[in-house]
Amino acid sequence: RGHLLRKPGLSSVCPPADWFRQALSKKPKVPVSPESTPSDVSQPSSQDSNPPQCLSSVVSPTPPPTNTGTSSSSSSSGRWSKDYDVCVCHSEQDLVAAQELVSYLEDSPAGLRCFLQLRDATPGGAIVSELCQALSNSHCCVLLITPGFLQDPWCKYQMLQALTQSPGAEGCTIPLLSGLTRAAYPAELRFMYFVDGQGPDHGFRQVKQAVMRYLQTLS
Repeated sequence: RGHLLRKPGLSSVCPPADWFRQALSKKPKVPVSPESTPSDVSQPSSQDSNPPQCLSSVVSPTPPPTNTGTSSSSSSSGRWSKDYDVCVCHSEQDLVAAQELVSYLEDSPAGLRCFLQLRDATPGGAIVSELCQALSNSHCCVLLITPGFLQDPWCKYQMLQALTQSPGAEGCTIPLLSGLTRAAYPAELRFMYFVDGQGPDHGFRQVKQAVMRYLQTLS
């Protein structure tokens, strides 16, 4: 009786300490679903999870093409809507001075397009229609006012026609007074300033600046 009775089957049971260590060493088996990722597969980092950028997303985007219809309409309403930038009105005896003015304007960096009557008029065309068409196809009109200009009826016709076609457009009619005093300045032009042609360049530089200033208002 001095021995304790042991229940059958307890001899195979591990001591409490060994059982506890075995329990800690074993990892619980977690059921893996088809949608879950295996634990032994390395998960991509947040940087790798982003989709790779294509070349178009890396390179700065190309600006959208301009609307050709808008650009053509804006250019047609600007400088290039007419054939000439300047129409030079002069008398026959002032042809040399007019040619010098045209050469100065055309040879400038701006490359102004000038209408010179004896050079650009259509052979066989009527004088009246040619003069009117030259004024309507030009943005500006330079009146080379000289003693010969005042005596030429066609020059006076062109002057009045230029004032009639654009009465409210400031700067498009540019009087260039040469060889005359202020008292001889035409009364029809007294409401606008004129360029004095007595300077060393005969006022050509001021005429060019006036034309360029008016063309800038068209853009």
